[in-house]
Amino acid sequence: MKKDTTTVRELSRDEARLAAMLKALGNPVRFRMMKYLAERPMCITGDMVVFTALAQSTVSQHLKVLREAGLIEGEIEGPATCYCIHAEGLQFLKDRIQQWLPECCQPEADDREANCCQETS
Repeated sequence: MKKDTTTVRELSRDEARLAAMLKALGNPVRFRMMKYLAERPMCITGDMVVFTALAQSTVSQHLKVLREAGLIEGEIEGPATCYCIHAEGLQFLKDRIQQWLPECCQPEADDREANCCQETS
């Protein structure tokens, strides 16, 4: 059996950005944090500590990952940092997810194509 030696091409800038966002959301805690932020216009780090029941330092690290991925933004207000969803980042994520696999799983596909992994009789 001959081994496939083709190399994977480098990701484009947009693909790398999407991958970073998906990686950030792949953690269940960060996924829940995004949902929490989506339900509120803004929250303080302390609110997130109460919500997650995690140590403040752990919450801060998770928030940092989400911020670096471009999913949230923070604003320092006195001794606290207020976080909210980064609208442009979330719109980028939505747009790229929709464009990512455009030919896959189209509603108008016939049953055989829609269920490509299922055995046919």
